[in-house]
Amino acid sequence: MSTLRDLAEEHTQLRPADIDHLHRVAGDWQLLSDLSFADLLLWVPVDGDGTYLCVAQVRPTTAPTAYLDDQVGRIVGGPEVAHLEVAHRQGRIWREGDPVWYGDVPARHEAIPVRLRTADGESGEVIAVVGRDTNLSTARTPSQLELNYLTTADDLAQMIADGTFPPPRHPGETTSAPRVGDGLVRLDANGKVTYASPNAQSAYRRLGYASHLVGEDLAKLHRRLAGDPLEGTDAANGILAALRGEAPPRREIDARGATMLTRALPLMPAGVPIGALVLVRDITEVRRRDRALITKDATIREIHHRVKNNLQTVAALLRLQARRVSMPEARVALEESVRRVASIALVHETLSMSNDEAVEFDGIVDRVASAATEVAATEVTVGMRRKGSFGVLPAEIATSLVMVLNELLLNAVEHGFPAASAGEEAEPAADAAPDLGGAAGPEPDRPEVVVSAHRFRKQLHVSVTDNGRGLPAEFDAESGSRLGLQIVRALVTGELRGTIELRNGAAGGTEAVLVVPLARTSDRLSG
Repeated sequence: MSTLRDLAEEHTQLRPADIDHLHRVAGDWQLLSDLSFADLLLWVPVDGDGTYLCVAQVRPTTAPTAYLDDQVGRIVGGPEVAHLEVAHRQGRIWREGDPVWYGDVPARHEAIPVRLRTADGESGEVIAVVGRDTNLSTARTPSQLELNYLTTADDLAQMIADGTFPPPRHPGETTSAPRVGDGLVRLDANGKVTYASPNAQSAYRRLGYASHLVGEDLAKLHRRLAGDPLEGTDAANGILAALRGEAPPRREIDARGATMLTRALPLMPAGVPIGALVLVRDITEVRRRDRALITKDATIREIHHRVKNNLQTVAALLRLQARRVSMPEARVALEESVRRVASIALVHETLSMSNDEAVEFDGIVDRVASAATEVAATEVTVGMRRKGSFGVLPAEIATSLVMVLNELLLNAVEHGFPAASAGEEAEPAADAAPDLGGAAGPEPDRPEVVVSAHRFRKQLHVSVTDNGRGLPAEFDAESGSRLGLQIVRALVTGELRGTIELRNGAAGGTEAVLVVPLARTSDRLSG
């Protein structure tokens, strides 16, 4: 289904500013729909041919819908849009006419012009029409709650026609919560409560106010209830701002271990401030879970920090042991173990500074590659280069992949470029600086290892390529006895559930090609 913007741009001559205003209306009109107990349809006139196109629709959560089928994308004309024409041409709310039938559902039509005010605040032109269609099949005598809902809905409808609703959204506010059903309080022009829904009354009881709200000065009440004086002042100022016709940001009030979110909206039909609408929601449990998650995240980061420290301690002990071993083979084995432990420690170090169980992997690869050139047992200076980006990887993939890359990089440096013989001259030190940013290509005949990465169809494709001497004719990756390759095969096929291929490159040298699935953790565990 096309979006509001797509439909408007394809079928109308609306300006970008007009479409942005329609987006704001559709982003905040669930409030009007719930208060009206009605479906809202956003109609825009199609280029001068007397037809209208529905570009958005919302159903009420407080009443049955009038439309079982989605109306977005529908184009109508003739007698069916007569009420829309009146609202659009005359710029007034249309409420006349008899009920209409949609199949077996009787409905009442209303039409609300959508006006975009000019930059200087003057009344602008009508750019669209909101159809307010109420399902009458369950009509009954309205209760006090329903009467207050409908009265407030009419005020907001007039504000849409005036161009003063919806108010601008404040930075960081991505939703219109709280909603009507969470709790509603209506204030008169003096800030006194004229109606409070049962859910709103319950929310204030959680804060410690047991009396009825009707007749209370809500700004003063917020100042008294808030446990923090500064917080109480902010909440009270928000109410006063709404009474002045402003739209303040949402506020939270903490008292007696409970937390309530409030949203104050000015009520000013026809430009006359008549009071304010305050939506409230008890978010005590939400904030308790937020605090628990923050504590959990801090604990997890501390665990990763301690694991990193312990791994570095293990590496230091192995390094110390290697210095005391006289057998060259044992010393080499211990030094290889030091490098493997250090590469895992890099992942845990990164996780200890992250807010989730995922790491930006490019930096880890760059550090492992730099270390490989420094510690490899070869006299040849080998350049390192990275092409592409690994992106952000989950911890369970990153930990295994960093060990695989560590082994492949060391193998590429040590076995692709054997030490210079006695009659050969080693590479100049000026070539030692690694290039890990994927910049310019290699110099001719310069020993180099390139790590490439890209994502394709939920898979990570990685290659480690060198321009060295290539694989020996008798090489068999499956039956090789070297510990490093055994570790690589075990990690790739086991932990990573991927594939690896070692082969001679088309232009010489060796390349290792890995394909690692990037499935969700739950998929990997259940697979």
